[in-house]
Amino acid sequence: MNTEKSLKTDFHQSFLRISKRDSISQKSAWAIRAGAVLLALVVNALFVLAITGLDPISLYATMFKGVFGDSFSRWEFIKNSAKLLCIAVALAPAFKMRYWNIGGEGQVLMGALASTIIMYTCDSLPSLLLVLLMLIVGLAVGALWAFIPAAFKAKFNTNETLFTLMMNYIAMNLVNYYYNKWRGEKSALGEINSQSKKGWLSSLWGGNEDGFFLNEDLWYFLVILLVSVLMYVYLKKTKHGYEISVVGESRNTAKYAGISVNKVMLRTLLISGAVCGLCGFLTVSNSHTISADNTAGGYGFTAIIVAWLSKFNTLTMIAVSFMVIFLQKGSSSIADMYARKGFDTSASSIVTGIFLLAVIGSEFFINYRLIFRSRKEEK
Repeated sequence: MNTEKSLKTDFHQSFLRISKRDSISQKSAWAIRAGAVLLALVVNALFVLAITGLDPISLYATMFKGVFGDSFSRWEFIKNSAKLLCIAVALAPAFKMRYWNIGGEGQVLMGALASTIIMYTCDSLPSLLLVLLMLIVGLAVGALWAFIPAAFKAKFNTNETLFTLMMNYIAMNLVNYYYNKWRGEKSALGEINSQSKKGWLSSLWGGNEDGFFLNEDLWYFLVILLVSVLMYVYLKKTKHGYEISVVGESRNTAKYAGISVNKVMLRTLLISGAVCGLCGFLTVSNSHTISADNTAGGYGFTAIIVAWLSKFNTLTMIAVSFMVIFLQKGSSSIADMYARKGFDTSASSIVTGIFLLAVIGSEFFINYRLIFRSRKEEK
């Protein structure tokens, strides 16, 4: 009796088997990803149709118009994509080393807070000197905020995931404290140095914002784009990048090769935090203010997904960041138009979530294959 039951169990368990692929061609891998994207588009269309009655063509036309319909929307799309890209680029070297830096949000906030303090307290300095000082202090504080958990990891082998995550909440409350202190009785802080424009990106060219190449949002994007390219070169073409790869593959192998794991880890986290600090500085000097704990926009967590989807390739992150922000902004525009029909901001987040889930899930089918067996084969 037990033997018969065991045979039936074995039959059902072996009917579907998951096997790790030895290899897969790039063509097949991209075909699987394309299929996942297509599936996400169909599921999202059905989801929106069920709530709003909006057909698929009108759905994506509305999203496109909401993102690119006017100049303000286009620049907001570019700026938000750049912010997300910058944080993802910052996380790339740490993740490639298999150090799970979940503190990008806090590192951006601390860089922004440090830059704002300098903007507030040193407004008597010349504009160029003030901007440079904001940049240096923002980079240093962002690097320090990442270095603290790395130092504890190196010395006491603490869990970096929990440590960096908790550092986010300390940073959020520090920013909230200073924000409430600065705004006083006002409902919002408003622009800092609105008369002199000192500390603003535009102050570097005399505060004049007329002309395409004097657009602060353009330079915000160009600086981050340059950082992405430089990080790609750093990770792919330099000795430090090679050491990061070796440590990520095997710490024992790295030690055998004479690489100091702790040294590489501390150096890498200083770079990671500094890039987050750069994002904080650019955000403050571009928006001319700090907006409490929402300054990073929650992108410190979204950037984790971007980094993973891009396989830590900072050039691929450019396209992925654009894709994610398009989904967020596009679905938000639908929520603005069809809120009365029940498609609110929560529903718009579901649209983004479905898409990201499909793309991330496709990686499973790239690395593994499903093997189905017929009853005849089982017998």
